[in-house]
Amino acid sequence: MIADSIRDRIRDNGPISIASFMTEALFDPTEGFYATKDPIGAGSDFITAPEISQMFGELMGLWIMQSWDDMGRPERFNLVEMGPGRGTMMFDILRTGRALPDFLKAVHVYLIEASAALKSVQAKSLGTSGVQASWIQRLDQVPQGPCLIIGNEFLDCLPIRQAIKIEGKWYERMVGLVDEALSFVRGPQLNTDIEPIPASLLDAPDGALVELRPGDEQVLDQLVAHFETSPGRALFIDYGPADSETGDTLQAIRQHEKVEPLDQPGTADLTARVDFGQLSRHAQTLGLRVAGPVTQGDFLNGLGIEARAAALSQHAPEKRAQIARQLWRLTDPEEMGELFKLIVLDHESMPAPPGFTAR
Repeated sequence: MIADSIRDRIRDNGPISIASFMTEALFDPTEGFYATKDPIGAGSDFITAPEISQMFGELMGLWIMQSWDDMGRPERFNLVEMGPGRGTMMFDILRTGRALPDFLKAVHVYLIEASAALKSVQAKSLGTSGVQASWIQRLDQVPQGPCLIIGNEFLDCLPIRQAIKIEGKWYERMVGLVDEALSFVRGPQLNTDIEPIPASLLDAPDGALVELRPGDEQVLDQLVAHFETSPGRALFIDYGPADSETGDTLQAIRQHEKVEPLDQPGTADLTARVDFGQLSRHAQTLGLRVAGPVTQGDFLNGLGIEARAAALSQHAPEKRAQIARQLWRLTDPEEMGELFKLIVLDHESMPAPPGFTAR
């Protein structure tokens, strides 16, 4: 069991970072959460926007098609999805793309997926799309050339670290053993001159907790490296605040219920809110252009989701109530409309992305 393996590591070497705990719990090749199961869907551990309604993927498809047009309609381009779930969104994107035959002729699909179980589901989902997909492990494996990247609820599952302020000093919060039980413990003091604690939070009061996201930084580095030689644009959809906040947002979800994050590692999904403020600032320091974040509700409404819902309801009046519920879940401020946000990272040579105001 993963819990036994983690306890052995802690006994031998002392407490481990939360990032290390998350990596093992989620990505262990034999017992990790993503390695062993298909967790997405109404009867599984959680449900994502593309699984709620086809409208989500269709509008993402329209946005991707417009971005392809912004790049000058290259005869070949790479469409990359990071963390493609069950492949539902990519299928809806490609189905929408049939409206532009040249788009489908030009697209080459690459899926970045760590889960063998989900790869199998994705292959089945995309089997009738008419477009061949390739699976890769990292963005640097994408061939050079014009590139559009999309990631829905990808950043939130990247491993995080946590810092806690005690008596005016910042310490790393780690995972250790207390009476042989996995527990959060205080780790070494952090050097705030080199640790990526947002400047606006450095003077937070004692007891404040800040989450650090090294996984986001790795993704940004990969984007910069790719966009240096190839035009491109990346769109990320995830949940979190527009600017940096204190607070512990690490959560574990098992069969749609919240459980303790350290309880039975490998059996629950672990996520943390994305810090869009810190992501934006770091992206800009690396030379990326940032557009957004905008709320999911505003973005989808701006792309015409209400008109699409009306058209679907007219075509299938027996599903009118179901479609209305789907629209509500995706756009209502009390559902996904405010908490979920979208952000675009691209090269300044690209036109301003549709639905956003570039900074």
